[in-house]
Amino acid sequence: MKGIGKKLPIRGLNSITLSASKKKEATIVAARVYELGARRILVTGTGPLGCAPAERATRSRNGECAVELQRAAALFNPQLVQMITELNKEIGSDVFIATNAYDMNTDFVTNPQAYGFVTSQVACCGQGRFNGIGLCTIASNLCPNREIFAFWDPFHPTERANRIIVSTIVTGDTKYMNPMNLSTIMALDSRV
Repeated sequence: MKGIGKKLPIRGLNSITLSASKKKEATIVAARVYELGARRILVTGTGPLGCAPAERATRSRNGECAVELQRAAALFNPQLVQMITELNKEIGSDVFIATNAYDMNTDFVTNPQAYGFVTSQVACCGQGRFNGIGLCTIASNLCPNREIFAFWDPFHPTERANRIIVSTIVTGDTKYMNPMNLSTIMALDSRV
């Protein structure tokens, strides 16, 4: 498998090793959850890690997304989908549903105005560059209107951004939800 066993250098971190043993471990855990009785499981991939205000504040010169973390997500997410597809084939049913959080978030991170946000670079609550340093505390800068910010704090989307994500989980196409979205799952399961 492409990327398996390959080390990816990340500034500030030693490395990320994508190994066959980690994939096997995740498969065993997922299979065990199924054995315990779970019949529909949403498995969320990672979002655009390098685009969080915290990473922009600490890893970029001009506010661009941190390339190394974006590469790590680009390696991880397709492997997750492949693992889920293989598990579903083995079980003979679409038990595991892959949620493409990377593309869901990237849509409003790269084009915030299309979603009614003023910015996706700066957090509503935080400190330092892009409000990306530290926790959201009483000493933090606080935006006047959280509805127009994509990020609440250095790492987490705002409530409004999360509503966009949830809406995509419910009604999104297979670019975002593989093999089907939540409304399709609910319709299928209501027939049983």
